[in-house]
Amino acid sequence: MKAWKVLATIVVALVVAGAAAWHFRFDLIILLAKSKQPKIEANHPVTWAKGPEAPAPGPRPPNVVFILADDLGYNDITLNGGGVANGAVPTPNIDSIAHQGVTFANGYAGNATCAPSRAAIMTGRYATRFGFEFTPTPVAFSRVVGGHGGDPLHPSRFNAGEVKNAPRDDNTEAVPSTEITIAEALKTKGYHTIHLGKWHLGGVKGSRPEDQGFDESLGFMAGASLFAPVGDPSVEESRQDFDPIDKFLWGALPYAVQYNGSKMFHPNAYMTDYLTDEAVKSIGANRNRPFFMYLAYNAVHTPLQAPKADFDALSGIKDHRLRVYGAMVRNLDRNIGRVLRALKDQGLDDNTLVIFTSDNGGANYIGLPDINRPYRGWKATFFEGGIHVPFLLRWPSQLPAGAVYRSPVGHVDIFATAAGAAGAATPKDRVVDGVDLVPFVKGKASGDPHKAMYWRSGRYKVVLAGGWKLQVAEEPDRVWLFDLSADPTERHDLSRSRPDKVRELRATLAQLDGQMAKPAWPSLLSGAIYVDHPGGVKATPSDEYIYWDN
Repeated sequence: MKAWKVLATIVVALVVAGAAAWHFRFDLIILLAKSKQPKIEANHPVTWAKGPEAPAPGPRPPNVVFILADDLGYNDITLNGGGVANGAVPTPNIDSIAHQGVTFANGYAGNATCAPSRAAIMTGRYATRFGFEFTPTPVAFSRVVGGHGGDPLHPSRFNAGEVKNAPRDDNTEAVPSTEITIAEALKTKGYHTIHLGKWHLGGVKGSRPEDQGFDESLGFMAGASLFAPVGDPSVEESRQDFDPIDKFLWGALPYAVQYNGSKMFHPNAYMTDYLTDEAVKSIGANRNRPFFMYLAYNAVHTPLQAPKADFDALSGIKDHRLRVYGAMVRNLDRNIGRVLRALKDQGLDDNTLVIFTSDNGGANYIGLPDINRPYRGWKATFFEGGIHVPFLLRWPSQLPAGAVYRSPVGHVDIFATAAGAAGAATPKDRVVDGVDLVPFVKGKASGDPHKAMYWRSGRYKVVLAGGWKLQVAEEPDRVWLFDLSADPTERHDLSRSRPDKVRELRATLAQLDGQMAKPAWPSLLSGAIYVDHPGGVKATPSDEYIYWDN
């Protein structure tokens, strides 16, 4: 009898333990991911390679400073007529790039998520041409986000059957070394090349920034980073309990950078401030030689962490989450101003091409409804809210101030534009999708830069041509057709009334799609994104949605 009681106790204990493990399975996955991080060293100073003591005689090619924000919504800057909390967070420094240069009113991201956009930027090619279709993410991340279920009407899914085909280490999901980057192209003309911040294009030998044309790299290889240690008293935080992505990031992200592949170490300031401190130092170190700087902030990507000083300055915003987010935008804008000031202080302002954009639209998973206004959709959708992004160029000695260019342009054009400014050649042995935008702005090139623009993520494909935009999704089995010249905010689907235009654009889409490579790694995650409301809002059966494959 006693033996049976012992056995029963063991069985009950195992059942309870199993139930607890199942209940906390996502927490355990996150803890395991956290445990695999390397040891992070204390902060130590970075010594930037110093250029000559005096500039070379004669004309000098322009410096190129490319500033990339992360998940910045179209409506997050006051230039576009709105701004966070209806203009409560002015962005004068970002706006100044437009006032002193050119606004591309119809600038498009390379993709609706970060890494494929960055791959398109770095190469001037659709990332799907070389298999970089899905954002590199750890399998643990996909398990947490896909396994969480999400909305009961259209639950997220983890594609467990594809795990065997996925790389064990997401750092190997990379831009192939055979691709030519902007940095590699500009080095042929003697440029010193610098990367700061987020990379997310591969983290192993051969794919890292210092292997892809950058002389110096200070930042992090993964797709996100903490801005400060969790619980830092000088920082205000906002967590989105409804969002599994947020849960994973808070639990698994480090607060660390590395220089040219060295061991990871802690920054000595809030991340956006720190990256700017180092950008200013590197501008000073390179003032006497042409340089290319890729300054890839992780702001305003989650986790939402903002300096208390910026948070305190926005006491008029009552919603806590919106106030933290607004404080991050405020901090980002101020730091961009510091970079612009450094160029001016060093006498480089007039002869520097400054490019500013965001990698994609604002994300639904922060739960804020107005960040992409007036556009529908979010990051991970190809509705305008996901891919219509701020896109600004400033080059005082060459470009007119306050100009607005309205033909559609894209991230793929940044490579050719930077190369054109530097006098560097674009690759001739492969298709380059981008063009040099400067001749179009100056009136030396006529017509539209692109006959068609194209996007694909798994089973979701889009083409934009002649002012018409066709979206084709396999899940749901749905086609949307919009006349953007008359309906730029995609309110009126014309797919039923204009079958002729659907057929025409389907043919264009098929022609472009046939040129692309197969994905270099599989999609492990499929998640529903509602077009017209952010995360944390209860959906109804009539709400439009797409499934994002990653």
